[in-house]
Amino acid sequence: MSYQLLLNVGQQVHRAVPCSSSRPPAPDPLSLCQLNVTEPGSEISAEPEKQEPTDLSRMRSAVVFYILYVLCLVLGLACVVCVCVWNSHWYGGFAWSGSPLQFNWHPVLMVTGLVVLYGFGAVVYRIPLTWAQNKLPWKLLHAALMLLALILSIVGLRAVFEVHDAENIPRLYSVHSWVGITATTFFAIQWVMGVAGFLLPWSPMWLRKVLKPIHVLFGGSIITLSIIASISGINEKLIFSLGKAGGPQYKELPPEAIFGNSLGVLIVAFGLVVFMILSNPKWQRPDSIPGEMTYSPLIQDDNE
Repeated sequence: MSYQLLLNVGQQVHRAVPCSSSRPPAPDPLSLCQLNVTEPGSEISAEPEKQEPTDLSRMRSAVVFYILYVLCLVLGLACVVCVCVWNSHWYGGFAWSGSPLQFNWHPVLMVTGLVVLYGFGAVVYRIPLTWAQNKLPWKLLHAALMLLALILSIVGLRAVFEVHDAENIPRLYSVHSWVGITATTFFAIQWVMGVAGFLLPWSPMWLRKVLKPIHVLFGGSIITLSIIASISGINEKLIFSLGKAGGPQYKELPPEAIFGNSLGVLIVAFGLVVFMILSNPKWQRPDSIPGEMTYSPLIQDDNE
């Protein structure tokens, strides 16, 4: 009888004492202290509080990407327009006759191909909205933009070489020319390696894994050399051209010098935006996954 009385008292005490957060509850699978139960109609839930910061962070990352992407497009277009205006307004336009007018194609084609189109081709592969789509069309677009940039660069080199040959000027005698020819050579090697390693269907997976870091390293090196070659070429052109026939010298900073220097700043700004996009690991296109799965860059957990 006394045993039954003690058992009843113990049960009543257990019901009266609330669940304590300072002491872990007994491992009872039916205990309300261990269950995460949400009452019907309750707005309290631990999962949204955990997920919301992740979604907002990814949304902000996407917004920053597209702001930089639009800025990249605007700066690239500004570079092309300015280099065309510079050579048409101050140097008489364009021709392909071995005359100095043919030389004017050189800065236009090199800036357009080796800098702007190259930068566009590099960042177009990083657009987050394309991650859930088939990778092959974007690989082809990336390769096509790079091929067009390479063709323009080669034509730009031919333009200046023919003018130098017609005027008995050595082809490669300055640091500008050395850096430029190095960038173009690396570019040609990069494109061939990229097509052979990433587009040909019989390319083995181990080769792609070996080439990928080399491809990325070469890509950053080429655009760096291209920017250096462009701004050194602008500076060289201004130094050689200004001050002739009693005109204003470069050190006097005439309108052409201001315009040329501004073009150089635009090219550097364009390169910096491209590097900001390429250097962010959050904007690197994910590797291929099974066909039934797709990437959702704005809603995935960070640890997935």
